[in-house]
Amino acid sequence: MKAFKEFVRKEIYHISRDYRTLFVLLGMPIAQLIIFGFAIRTEISEADIGIFDKSKDHVTQKIIDKIVSSGHFKLTEYIESPEDMEKSFRAGKVKQIIVFEENFAHKLGRGSAQVQIINDASDPNVAKILNMYASTIILDFLKGFNQNGMAGNIVIAPQPRMMYNPEMRSVYMFVPGLIVLILMLVSALMTSVAITKEKEKGTLEVLLVSPLRPQTIIIGKVIPYLLLSLFNAATVLVLSRAIFGVPFKGSMLDFAIVTVIFILVALGIGIVISTISKTQQTALMISLAGLLMPTVLLSGFIFPIENMPWALQLFSKVIPATWYLIILKAIMLKGLSFGYFWQETLVLIGFMIFLLTVANKKFKVRLE
Repeated sequence: MKAFKEFVRKEIYHISRDYRTLFVLLGMPIAQLIIFGFAIRTEISEADIGIFDKSKDHVTQKIIDKIVSSGHFKLTEYIESPEDMEKSFRAGKVKQIIVFEENFAHKLGRGSAQVQIINDASDPNVAKILNMYASTIILDFLKGFNQNGMAGNIVIAPQPRMMYNPEMRSVYMFVPGLIVLILMLVSALMTSVAITKEKEKGTLEVLLVSPLRPQTIIIGKVIPYLLLSLFNAATVLVLSRAIFGVPFKGSMLDFAIVTVIFILVALGIGIVISTISKTQQTALMISLAGLLMPTVLLSGFIFPIENMPWALQLFSKVIPATWYLIILKAIMLKGLSFGYFWQETLVLIGFMIFLLTVANKKFKVRLE
């Protein structure tokens, strides 16, 4: 029994010495509780919308005030023409545009008036929820309008329209996110584990005594994963088009350039993780808990960033996958050119330069 107690004490001491693993083990449940508790929300608040009011009368103004005061929407801009609607959607300024027909109050007084609700359905879940919110608010206004002494047969007919995904297929949302996840998995996680494995086995000594410079070693390490990641991305695109009919409306050259930048960002993350990890287990846990989980939950892949508290929204900005996912949807579903997502691309380039610089400096040329 005494020997068993000493054995258990030794194991506890062994775990406590590896402070990185201990931090992950103790911190991961807390992080998961916070992220899952705040990020996983089905309700939406303050979604950016536009109003195209062709009538501009007192009734449309009352409906607009009721929509904005609901808390679900934030009026971002007033639309003046059909061309402006397309520009607003393409630039990602609004998630929804509500269109009131001409002479709205007059037609409503005669018994019927129409409202068109146009949604950005590149994220079908968000589009469904916002369309439901807007329709409910408009119909609720009609109920109060009729109760105020108006005729009982007055009708407001909301007409929903889904941009970029008229069939509301969820696969349109998951394919770009899947590309992000696969690239992060292959590039960052596998790179961190592979380099840490060599440190554990001692085979890194062979590289350290060779005439190769640290930069050359890093390049040699990342090239195979860069090629593998590009192949995986191309495979997902081809299969998603052939099997599920997911569109690709943009430029393949733009997609390739931005994808290479993102892969280099992920590879930089993997190298940095490998330099602070002493074992494969530590590298794997850091990658899974600190990289893949935030990528899935906080990048906008599954849950809208707008739903999250401001602190998590701010944190999502430092996740490279957030910016790459915006670009992917813009290229694949909206067919946008580089002029529409150059800012997001510059952010990714900034991540790439910073991470590769840190990886180069932390990659040791001698064993400690």
